[in-house]
Formats: sequence, structure tokens, C-alpha cells
Amino acid sequence: MEKVSNKVTLTILSMSLLTVMAGAAIAPALGIIKEHFASSPQLLVQFIVSVPALFIILTNLFFLRISRRFNTRTIAIAGLSLYVLAGAGCFLASDIYVLLALRALLGVSVGLVMPLSTGLLAYYFPPEEQARLMGLSAAMNQLGGVVATLLAGLLAQTGWNYSFLTYLLGLIALAMVYRWLPVEHLDSSNKRGKAFEPRQLLKFHPSVIGMLLLMLIFFIFPTNFAVTAFRQTSLSVTGITLIMVGLDIVAFFVGIVFEWLMHTFRRPVKYFAPCFFLVGYLLFVIADGAFFLILGSAVIGVANGVGVPYLNTIASIKGGRNSATTVMPLLSAALYLGQFVSPIIVTPLAQAVFGAGDSAGAYKVGVIACLIFMYQVWSTRHFQSLPPTDS
Repeated sequence: MEKVSNKVTLTILSMSLLTVMAGAAIAPALGIIKEHFASSPQLLVQFIVSVPALFIILTNLFFLRISRRFNTRTIAIAGLSLYVLAGAGCFLASDIYVLLALRALLGVSVGLVMPLSTGLLAYYFPPEEQARLMGLSAAMNQLGGVVATLLAGLLAQTGWNYSFLTYLLGLIALAMVYRWLPVEHLDSSNKRGKAFEPRQLLKFHPSVIGMLLLMLIFFIFPTNFAVTAFRQTSLSVTGITLIMVGLDIVAFFVGIVFEWLMHTFRRPVKYFAPCFFLVGYLLFVIADGAFFLILGSAVIGVANGVGVPYLNTIASIKGGRNSATTVMPLLSAALYLGQFVSPIIVTPLAQAVFGAGDSAGAYKVGVIACLIFMYQVWSTRHFQSLPPTDS
């Protein structure tokens, strides 16, 4: 295989920088956005956050059909152009229905870009380089979260809609794709497929279900942490924000050293994500001050930082050069499905089992979910060897 230039590699990684921003870019402004649309039905206001995830999932399920009609460069340019227009276009939206329509289009854009951001790494690079590259991809994703959160927080101080200007960062990746991304027509072993086929899920189910569980567990943190920290500590909003940003920074550095982790802890690395999540949420359950909350956040950052690249690595090795049209859209759909269903499942379950007054109820559900995740890892990977034969 012809050596891939550093410019092409950086271009692919630049797309990873943007995908997490679908939600992170408006997180600091959620309060004032809800206040601005206080007269609108609260369900519609909640959809501002959840609508992109739904359309990312739908687009991912049709990515195979899209990749058969268009080359990778066309898909990337179309996705990134829509990302900038729909994302930053929310700045001009004054009607909540227009805003929701633009958020849906943003979901479509991320659904086009995300499979390429990881799948092209499997397409261009051999299996022995996957751990390093997937670690870097995950690190860029976390860095995108840090940049988006900080920048959106600053812009939101000017007005509720200014945080949406963060999506203009997509222009950088768009320029890089236009200049350096080669034109490729992705092949797939699924020759007759037009969209999602169940046999692909059967083939890659350990990674797909693992990603669903990982995201369901991880999103217990961002949906509950601010409330918990406010109740249990005297931390300011800025202090709480910095702790949450700190988690992304921890995950970023874990992604940077992920290749070393894969080689140093060859067999136990598969258990790192569920075990670190378990420790993190146990710390939250027993927390009686800021120290345990900060420590728990750091531990959860490690879990997320190692879990995502691990699943992407072993899946990309099994999918090979066809990963962008087979397993990566499934992983992307599972990732955003986990984000979407996490509060829907966890909050009602915590209230039903532990009572509405238990501020640690969601974390207790998280502990139970971690045990289920650990069993899923054991049952699907216990007898498997490391990549390149892992699945």
C-alpha cells in the first residue's frame, strides 16, 4: 500500500475533532437557550439536544448506500459544508421549529462525516497501526470537546445564540478536505447491500453492543454531574465546568498513549473501560465533597479515553479496508444511540429503584450497568486473542 502523507492523516483526524461538537458546542448555553424558549413546549426544547443524535443514527444506517453513489471526498465536503451551514445557521434562527430543523441537518452532516473520520484510517493504514491511529482519533475527539465547551461558554456570555458560531470551526476541516483528501470509492464485502443489513450487526455485535453500553454508561456523567456537584459542594458554575472539561483533557491524554496501553496490557486492556467506569461511579456514590467528585471524574475520563479507541481499533481490524462502509457506521449509530437513550433509561430507573430524593441514584444505576458491561466484555471476548485476530 502506498504511503499516506501526513497531510492526509491530519485531514482525517481533523474530522474527528468536529464530531463530538454536535452536542458539546451548545452544552454551556443550554440554560439560557431554555430560558429564551421558555414559552415553547419543554419537549421541543429538549429536542434541541436530542434531535442531532437521532439523525446521526438514521444517516449512519444509510451510509453504505451513500458511499456507493459518491466518493469519499464528495461525501466529506458535503458533510462538512452542511455541518457549517446548519450548525452556525442556528445563530440566525429565532423560531424553535427552524432551530430544530437545522439541528436535524447538523445530525445528517455528522452522520456523513463520522464513519469517514475512523473508517478512512482503516482504509489507508495496515492493522498494526490501528491502535495508534484510533487513539489519536479519540484524542482529537476529546480535544474537540474541550475546545467546543470553552469557546461556546465564552460566546454564550454574549447571547443565547452565539454559542452556535462554534460550528464555524468546521471551515478548517473543510478546507483541509478540499485541498488534501484523495478521491476514493470505498469497496465493501456487502456487494448488494443498499443500507443497513442485520448480518453486519451479527458479525460486529461485540463492538457495536459494547459501544452502546459504553456511551449509555458514560452519559450518566454529563447529565447528572452538575446537579450533584451543586448539591454536595460549594463549587461555582465555573468550577464545575472546569472539572467537566478536565475529564475531556484526561481522556485526550489517554488517547495519546493508547497504543502503549494496548501493547503493555495486552489481554486485560479489554476490561479497562468497564472497570474504570465502575470505580468512578462508586466514588460518586460515596462522595461527600469535591475531592471524590474530582477523582471520580478523572477516573471516568480514563474509562472513556480507553474504551472508545479500543472498540474502534478491534472493529476496524476485523472490518479491514471495508470498515468505513460496514462496522464504522454501526459503531457511530451505537455511540449516538447510547447518548440518546442514557437519560431516558437511567433517570426513570434510578427514581423507581432508589427514590427521587437520592442524588446518587443515577450513579448507582451506573454501577449496575458497569457490571453488565463487564459481563458483556467477558462473554464476547474472553477467549479471543489480541488484534489482529480480535473482533
